[in-house]
Amino acid sequence: MKRYPSWDRSAPRGDAKGDEAPRIVLVPGINDSGPEHWQSHWQRSHPHWLRIAQRDWQQPDLEGWQAAIRRAIGHHEAPVLLVGHSFGALSSWYYASRFPGQIAGVVLVAPAEPVRFEIEDRILAVPLPVRSLMFASHNDPLLDINRARYWATAWGAELVDVGDAGHINAQSGFGAWPHGLERVEAFARRLGIA
Repeated sequence: MKRYPSWDRSAPRGDAKGDEAPRIVLVPGINDSGPEHWQSHWQRSHPHWLRIAQRDWQQPDLEGWQAAIRRAIGHHEAPVLLVGHSFGALSSWYYASRFPGQIAGVVLVAPAEPVRFEIEDRILAVPLPVRSLMFASHNDPLLDINRARYWATAWGAELVDVGDAGHINAQSGFGAWPHGLERVEAFARRLGIA
């Protein structure tokens, strides 16, 4: 099977074939996730994981991200685990809240504050209908740690406090992020996905 860099637009995204059923879907945020981002590292080490694809990564459009998630999931009968970063985390929350039968769980990494994108009328302070795990940083420029605690409680998410970690991205020094991967894989096992 040919391996593609995760940022390679020619990579087959959303309809992986092979022996392993794609049960984990990576959902990047605005500007996608570059080659040094942990999502790209994880996809390289787990080529059967899916990753959403779309044309416009600059416009924070929940409906566009939701359509990309729907395409990535395709016609898979078994529920999947969404792993979203920043606006991708909000999009993952939004998708899971609308289509819980397709989703086994959601991992929300450094979700952005919904009001920043004027979507507070759609990203609500209500429990998710699926299990969720949220990673938050004390010095994330897009979500204050106290707001992160608020959202984690409101959504019923298990909160993982990663200390001073910026936006938990490549610019903050999170390349392969093995600790995050271990936590996500453990969460997937608890959901019966791994």
